[in-house]
Amino acid sequence: MITYQKAISLIDKVSLKLPNEKISILNSINRVSAEDILSPSAYPASNNTSFDGFAVTAAETISLSTKKTKKFKILKTISAGDEPKIDNYEKNSAIEVMTGGLVPNPFDSIIPVEQAKYFPSKEKPTHIIVDEEIKQFSFIRFAGEDYNIKDVVIKKGELIQPKHIMAFTTLGIKEIQVKKQIKIIFFGTGNEIADYKDDEVPSWKVRNSNNHYFALFGKNLNFEIIDGGIIKDNEPDKLKHAIDKAFSSEIDIFVTSGAISAGKFDFIPKLIDDYGFETHFKGVSIKPGRPIMLSKLKQKEKLFFGLPGNPISCAAGFRFFIYPLIRNSFGMPKEKKFKAKLSNEYSKQKNFTHFARCSVNINEQGSTELKVLKGQQSNRIKPFVQANCWGIFSEDKEKFKSGDLIDWMPLNPNSIN
Repeated sequence: MITYQKAISLIDKVSLKLPNEKISILNSINRVSAEDILSPSAYPASNNTSFDGFAVTAAETISLSTKKTKKFKILKTISAGDEPKIDNYEKNSAIEVMTGGLVPNPFDSIIPVEQAKYFPSKEKPTHIIVDEEIKQFSFIRFAGEDYNIKDVVIKKGELIQPKHIMAFTTLGIKEIQVKKQIKIIFFGTGNEIADYKDDEVPSWKVRNSNNHYFALFGKNLNFEIIDGGIIKDNEPDKLKHAIDKAFSSEIDIFVTSGAISAGKFDFIPKLIDDYGFETHFKGVSIKPGRPIMLSKLKQKEKLFFGLPGNPISCAAGFRFFIYPLIRNSFGMPKEKKFKAKLSNEYSKQKNFTHFARCSVNINEQGSTELKVLKGQQSNRIKPFVQANCWGIFSEDKEKFKSGDLIDWMPLNPNSIN
């Protein structure tokens, strides 16, 4: 049995080499950028105004005051979207410009409409009267001040979100290179598994939750998950047939829950070995989820994960083993861990990493607190429903006291990073 850190180092080495594909930006939400995407244009494209007002040339207002005023002739009005061309420019003139309207040369400053003094009247003005020096570039948005050509819009390995679509469409980016979407097939195992739709389930059976949790959790992360169904203890050939079929498909990762320990009906390890998978680890010093296995097919880019059958152990296996491997395969950076002060005591076995179901919140003093919920046994689902994060208790300590800084991660990876 190896440590969690050793398991993660092995995951780093066996991650998949996924190809790239070009897709429309409108289909790219929750995909991973395969390259640094650079701006092909400047934004704003030209100088424009951040205020409704009058564009003037600041140099023409030098030395003006209430005792020395000057009239500026209004040449035209430019709204956002209007062509800013000026055919009749003359010295000491002004352009009325609406917010977002382009400011043509040689105008370089804006007098807000609220400060404008009209001549001969506000109702029918022909000029504005300026009675002060105007600071150059007042209320001007400069061309390229937001994005310039070749500025990075999104980095390689970043998850594409709606905010990026805003930038892509604004800058004229229509298609991008992303990592191929990963495809996973999941099989539950065990004679004890009953259909969740069954109204009456005998006490010696349990309703199927792993297949549905795994599929929906993966879908929430925009992975392609195939539900392979349930393999009974006396049906290893059914899994063999499914793997045979999947070998010729685009399946990247095979995942099972249950049947990987050393019991009479734990047929998965031998079956996987017979197929030529090389096992990188089987058993990790963690809780929950110790009987976990990772193997890789020697001839092809295909992986196998054997997860425990217990629902909470299965969830921890996805969150702390499969998900980090997928991030690596996509070329994403390591997921961030957060820290919070523990609000209650917690004890565990030394040399084991614990993934505890916890709640994290910000107290009245503005500090982040982590509370370990009651009922950490791996068969208990209620604390998982009540939790909003996993607390990660390191292997090198047995006892943790109130006030200790503890690493934590959200239940749903995409909820934060």
